Amino acid sequence: MYYYYCNLKKERAGISLALLCKIMLLLSFLKFAAMIDIYHDLVIKSSPDKVFAGISTSEGLDSWWTKSSEVSAEVGAVCTLNFGPGYVWNALVTKCETDKIFELQMTDADPDWTGTLVGFKISPANAGTLLSFYHTGWHEINAGYKFSSYCWAMYLRILKRNVEFGEEVAYEKRLSV
Repeated sequence: MYYYYCNLKKERAGISLALLCKIMLLLSFLKFAAMIDIYHDLVIKSSPDKVFAGISTSEGLDSWWTKSSEVSAEVGAVCTLNFGPGYVWNALVTKCETDKIFELQMTDADPDWTGTLVGFKISPANAGTLLSFYHTGWHEINAGYKFSSYCWAMYLRILKRNVEFGEEVAYEKRLSV
């Protein structure tokens, strides 16, 4: 739409309007590019401390996301996230407030993930705890982004079931339940 409008006005108004239109077009693309993030909200019928343990401890993460991990819930800690051979990644804890927020910056991971932020905000809800998940900082919408968005939905469902009912799913079967 901008392109058509700008070309039409360029013929009538001269170069300054054409330049303005190009800037508007560029800004519209930048706005879209800045919105390449993944968000999920879910209510978990449990207390904030149990949800926090599920997202900020090795035992918690290994029950729904990682094959194995080494996690310390303190800002500045380096975490190791093992997803199997060739997929042992590192992350830095950038935010951590007990029962409120836990955030990791992926420092050594798949190229699509490196530099992104994976975070969890916790707040009380009428039926338990609201978990607001985000994975921000993606550079483009590609196959990795699309698959990760799907995987997060699946993994967060497993987290919910684990915290609420103690259900455990073998690592190899987590994306097929």
